[in-house]
Amino acid sequence: MKYRYILATDMDLTLVMPAKDVSPVNRKACRALKENGVALTIATGRSSFLVDKFAGQLGIDVPLITGNGSALWDSSTRTHVYSADFKQDKLKKLLKLFLDKDVDCTLYSTEGVFLCPASSRQWFCDAYNEGLPEHLKAPVYNIDSSFLDTDIPEFNKFLLLNVCDDIANELKSDPDLYIVSSGPSFYDVMVSGVSKGNGLLTLADMLEIPRDNTFAIGDSENDLSMIEAARYGIAMGNSDPEVLEAAQYITSSCEEDGFAKAVYDYILPIVRSDS
Repeated sequence: MKYRYILATDMDLTLVMPAKDVSPVNRKACRALKENGVALTIATGRSSFLVDKFAGQLGIDVPLITGNGSALWDSSTRTHVYSADFKQDKLKKLLKLFLDKDVDCTLYSTEGVFLCPASSRQWFCDAYNEGLPEHLKAPVYNIDSSFLDTDIPEFNKFLLLNVCDDIANELKSDPDLYIVSSGPSFYDVMVSGVSKGNGLLTLADMLEIPRDNTFAIGDSENDLSMIEAARYGIAMGNSDPEVLEAAQYITSSCEEDGFAKAVYDYILPIVRSDS
């Protein structure tokens, strides 16, 4: 289908409450977007393998922006269109640091989700996989220091929780890295140059959608780049202050189905006025 507009939506605390399904109200709003020529994509900090069931539920037929823009994911074929992977020497150096310091660390790869011994994200992966057929489940692997001695696959993101100030400052000072928060106590580490905003513009160009026809909606620091990059930036009512300040439109909270409100009260009127 040829689309005239595109909306990139964050997942957690924007489209869905964490570890929950998309509400019926928001699902209906997603259908309305497609009926009006608006491509819907998910732009999330999550691994590519932790979004497929939502793409299926919502009938999304364009690539998804995952890992905070470090990857573009074709959900229909479960393959990566693009992945901004760490160089192997940098990857091993960071992983050794996180393992030695017993950091709560989860890694995202084109092969699956990898949990370090101190990772607290097992429950999240299990909740996502519950009830799914085997071919749709996220591949999840548990690793330890012996992983460093194996043939390590490519990775595009580290998710750290409650990282100490010393490590945080070391990472922030590294020009090869892009550091952003995707939620309270969440610390996302990717290669420099990636962001949800760059992912949105890249995808719009790929779909031949004018950049003036781009929408983005989110709530957290990692959504700021796409809200600033989009022609029409939308903040959830529960957003961080800097997101609220950058947005052209502020909707209600996630718990109040603010996504659907933004679709009906802001996005569709703009799209229909251009028909």
